Amino acid sequence: MKNFALIGASGYIAPRHMKAIKDTGNQLDVCYDKNDSVGIIDSISPTSEFFTEFERFYNYAHQLKRSPSSKLDYVSVCSPNYLHHAHIAAGLRLGCDVICEKPLVPSIELLDDLKLIEEETGHRVFNILQLRHHQAILDLKEEVQTKARQGKYQVELTYITSRGKWYMESWKGDPRKSFGIATNIGVHFFDMLHFMFGKLVRNELYYYDDKKACGYLEYENATVPWFLSIDSNDLPASVAGKQTTYRSIIVDGKEIEFSQGFTDLHTISYQEILAGRGYGIEDARHCVETVSEIQQGRLLQPTDSTLHPFFNKLID
Repeated sequence: MKNFALIGASGYIAPRHMKAIKDTGNQLDVCYDKNDSVGIIDSISPTSEFFTEFERFYNYAHQLKRSPSSKLDYVSVCSPNYLHHAHIAAGLRLGCDVICEKPLVPSIELLDDLKLIEEETGHRVFNILQLRHHQAILDLKEEVQTKARQGKYQVELTYITSRGKWYMESWKGDPRKSFGIATNIGVHFFDMLHFMFGKLVRNELYYYDDKKACGYLEYENATVPWFLSIDSNDLPASVAGKQTTYRSIIVDGKEIEFSQGFTDLHTISYQEILAGRGYGIEDARHCVETVSEIQQGRLLQPTDSTLHPFFNKLID
């Protein structure tokens, strides 16, 4: 049984990490968050210590090192994006391996700094890249690797996840903290595309604001016009009023269904990490490079071949 700490306990994604720790037979010893709306802990690990001040959390975690039976083995990081680097570094310096949500960090410079801290401490960082464990994605990856074909796959990615007015008032609506819409909600899909279709060879941005973005990615084996939005007005008529999220990946004219099967992906990710098969810094490098370039915000004009069909909604 491994001993875990969790940073960012009141966040949306934290319960999935808590559940994954429990479901893999491990112990959540201590949690930290500056907010105290963390009643979910009672249903998963009611004996966990909890702190709302990072200094007290760090001191307690450091004291646990005095006994081999109580020392922490892992720190799970679920804090806001802009704090990931600092919290990962703190976990490594506590003598722990670290499991962190995406985006690991917003830039290659910070990614390389984490690599240095890994070398200094002898511990590792693992990134949650859960879509790499989704069966529909694994099936498509196998097809790409084994099926002989001429030319690249023609892919279209659309992700609309409606968010209320709270979003822009939270850290997620502040580009200094979330690093923008493409990083906050798109990094999962950019990693997935790289995982399936290989190295990125072209990255163009056509539209970008606080709530939506549109562009074009070309990989070794695919061309991908993409559209991301948190605006419910962008939902297609077929789903508007019926559901708040629309995920669509169309490959060579065929829709790839992957709306289901997300429930246990964090637990699978933890199982793989604990078995020595986790995704580390170099696995995350590609998607960090992708979002880092998008963050620079150099807008281009699309061509007919690179245009996502939703682009016209942005310019009407």
